[in-house]
Amino acid sequence: MEYKGCSPRESVQIDQACEKVLTKLECDFVGLALQNTDGPDVKWHYAAGNSNEKYKRITVRYGKGIAGKVISTGRPMYVDNFPENIAGKALEYPIMLAEGLKQAYAVPIHFKGIPKGVLLIGNRSGQPINENRQSTARDAARTLEKKLNG
Repeated sequence: MEYKGCSPRESVQIDQACEKVLTKLECDFVGLALQNTDGPDVKWHYAAGNSNEKYKRITVRYGKGIAGKVISTGRPMYVDNFPENIAGKALEYPIMLAEGLKQAYAVPIHFKGIPKGVLLIGNRSGQPINENRQSTARDAARTLEKKLNG
């Protein structure tokens, strides 16, 4: 079974929150991935600044891809100068390939204290994501947690 999502009103609020993060951080892409409710798969549900709709078709296993790794470890992950500085193969990072991202910073989103989602910010230009922007992304993830936990 897949993540059921939110009510239409809540879904609009999450879309708006992603747009707000995109504007505030002046980055190229913001995405929100959530683990399915009854399985290990992780899917990208919301995005802002996306260059296409491919993110909607990306599903990764728990522990795989940026989203799966962040959820499995419960820790943020920074990818710099993709695909040069990565562990593994570029194909293991489908959101980076689909959006043409060079840098990304992903933060876990917790449901009832357990990591079940990921907020990712990314740049296509090669501009690094500095500590201030990473801190702002962590704050945005906490705000989204509150919205998603109701």
